Amino acid sequence: MRPFLLSLLGLLAAVALVLVPVSASAAAGPSRTGIPLPGSPYGDPLGANDWGCVPSAERPTPVILVHGTFGDRRSLLDPISVAMKRAGFCVYSLDYGNRATGDIRDSAAHVGEFVERVREVTDADKVSLVGHSQGGMMPRYYIKNLGGAPFVEDLVGIAPSNHGTSIVMDGGATGTTGLCVSCAQQTAGSEFLADLNAGDETPGDVSYTQIVTATDEVVVPYTSGFLAEGPNTTNVRIQDACAVDLSEHLLVPMSAAAIALTLDALTHEGPASPALKTC
Repeated sequence: MRPFLLSLLGLLAAVALVLVPVSASAAAGPSRTGIPLPGSPYGDPLGANDWGCVPSAERPTPVILVHGTFGDRRSLLDPISVAMKRAGFCVYSLDYGNRATGDIRDSAAHVGEFVERVREVTDADKVSLVGHSQGGMMPRYYIKNLGGAPFVEDLVGIAPSNHGTSIVMDGGATGTTGLCVSCAQQTAGSEFLADLNAGDETPGDVSYTQIVTATDEVVVPYTSGFLAEGPNTTNVRIQDACAVDLSEHLLVPMSAAAIALTLDALTHEGPASPALKTC
């Protein structure tokens, strides 16, 4: 494995261990309803995966958190999960794709299955998806290629890899081989990204919010997280909302500015306001 991948995985694991305590019940794996959710040794994000949650009239759309490459359903996601729960949302989170290293197309299909599970349990017509890094980009494949558009209200990407990164990952491979298939697929210029971004980048009646950080050292350049402009699309840097917020790629899901922008997108029609100020 390339040094970049080793250092990124090590940093993610270290941050997760510092931020997320491990309990005996969390380490057991399955959710409190017995629905298998393998992949996270830490259990569920705080406030998430309460399968008895009933969406309110004020917050009728459940929210699904989608982690990034090498991540899991809890690591780095506690603060945003708690914020959405406090705002009145039913919140869910899933593991996918062997810690998101598998083929992104398969991971998108897994997300589609999870969306259907959440819709069935909550009796909701649509869900909103909030994803970090690959988790902000990958649902676009579900929306565009797997028939997901009618079931998604908002897609909020936090440091999403929409147009890939110029950093060489997984030996520079661009096919479906290597230690991390999704890393190759997220390399700028990959066949997967060319197909994903061909034509309409924001299909369907979905509100798209892309939240990036100017200090991103993984998705490079950070502007590759932006999508084509349109009436249902917002592209915004967290530094535009709060100039002193210097959160980088791994920590941006916990950024107060990113969380505020996410809640802004979820609590009104359309994407987040690019003029929102949080400090």
